[in-house]
Amino acid sequence: MGIRIENTVLNVDAGSTEFGEFLAFETLTLCPIDTRCIDRSLLRADEIAWLNSYHATVRERLLPLVDGAARDWLLARTEPI
Repeated sequence: MGIRIENTVLNVDAGSTEFGEFLAFETLTLCPIDTRCIDRSLLRADEIAWLNSYHATVRERLLPLVDGAARDWLLARTEPI
């Protein structure tokens, strides 16, 4: 059992080393992940850190674009778990 999470991402240059050139992903679509359906006891520490980091990015980029009830909803849905 699990959940499916999809975002549109863009491949961007991540630099090069003696091993070659590398790409990274830049997330283009941002939407909070509904944490109400997540059993936190099943997550590893790195998964919790990833989710909290993702929600911090969502909050940082979207809060300036919304106000009122939409702002309140976004704040509630991007709280760290």
